[in-house]
Amino acid sequence: MIKHILGATVIFLGLSACQSHTQIVSNEQLIGTWHVEVVLDTPTINNSPATLVFAPNGELTGNNSCNQFFGRYIQQGHLLQLAPSGSTMKACIDSLITQEAELMQAISLVQQVDFSKGKLNLLSLNGDTLLVLTKQSLPVS
Repeated sequence: MIKHILGATVIFLGLSACQSHTQIVSNEQLIGTWHVEVVLDTPTINNSPATLVFAPNGELTGNNSCNQFFGRYIQQGHLLQLAPSGSTMKACIDSLITQEAELMQAISLVQQVDFSKGKLNLLSLNGDTLLVLTKQSLPVS
């Protein structure tokens, strides 16, 4: 009996050590410009302008790969809802148009946020990663 408990404890601790440690994102950490690196498990196109910008007043703006968009966001702890309300309508190459559609689909599904390994992860309600973002540095003046 003790061997079984000890074995289960070792396995549990070993699996716990393999998990990445996520951190709940404060509103202050969320504020700023974030470059989109991954959309629905697909890396963004090289030099893609895809960004999300979170303003302190709840405004959400950004570039969805081809067009600018705007809307609002609401964050409470690890819960996050993004609500784009409009965008420009420029024509782009097919690959950017496809990425734009996938990005807007992912944005509509976001329900949670976490910060892990230096990346902002926007997640679905069941915890699937929809978007992976990296904070952009402020340009040196």
